[in-house]
Amino acid sequence: VWGHRVADLAFAAARSRDRLRTARTAVGVVAISGAVGTYSLIDPEVERTVARALDLRAADASTQVVLRDGISEWVSALAIIATVCEAIALEVRHGQRTEVRELSEAFGSGQKGSSAMPHKKNPIRSERIAGLARVVRAAIVPVMEGIPLWHERDISHSSTERVFLPDASITTDYLLDLTAGLVENLVVDAERMRANLDSTGGLIYTSAVLLELVEAGMGREQSYALVQGAAMQTWQTGTPFRETLRARAAADGVALDEARLDDICRPERYVANLDPLFERLAALS
Repeated sequence: VWGHRVADLAFAAARSRDRLRTARTAVGVVAISGAVGTYSLIDPEVERTVARALDLRAADASTQVVLRDGISEWVSALAIIATVCEAIALEVRHGQRTEVRELSEAFGSGQKGSSAMPHKKNPIRSERIAGLARVVRAAIVPVMEGIPLWHERDISHSSTERVFLPDASITTDYLLDLTAGLVENLVVDAERMRANLDSTGGLIYTSAVLLELVEAGMGREQSYALVQGAAMQTWQTGTPFRETLRARAAADGVALDEARLDDICRPERYVANLDPLFERLAALS
């Protein structure tokens, strides 16, 4: 269900936002405690005063630097955000495939999908998001390796942080901008979604039909064999599942409740309990 998938990704985005806020607190510390962190040559009040002035907090403890677990939390939050952006982009990439065509990126006048194949409409924004998310995730390893430093501090962390901290932060900001534009201009083809459901010939209902037969008193093994046999025939011949099921049931002397099957074989039936989910989604801010 497309709406359910959208909600899943929206909740992931909201959780990512909360993680970033938490990570900002973890990384937003001040350490002015001397060369080895003992305040031997400086009053601790200096550290507290500077922290208040910058609206940060004084480090609980430090050496020449603070332990890099806070920075690791920050980069991990960025990596999750980048990966959620990629998950959204991947949904679009799959939806824009020729055989699916349920979703597509906005395609402007004069835009080219391929220099050699004029018919193509490539999801270039989504592909860019997928590629750049890897760049942000790549920062996780060096930042984690910066947590264990030699004694009061070596500088092995410094050279890598000068590269990945600005790169990961700026790239994540860019990914959020790309993803926002992707979502705002997304083209959704509801008719195609319904056509894809119908193209299965009713095979999407096999699980519900199986349970209905069991609840009606048929043994599970017999029910499974009946439904599976009808489904395989539908795959092979293209005959609608209801027809193959009806024929096989008649051959086995099984009476089907057609009214119940009519109710089961409706797509609307499978979203009937999603209202609370969408209410939670609407409450996001």
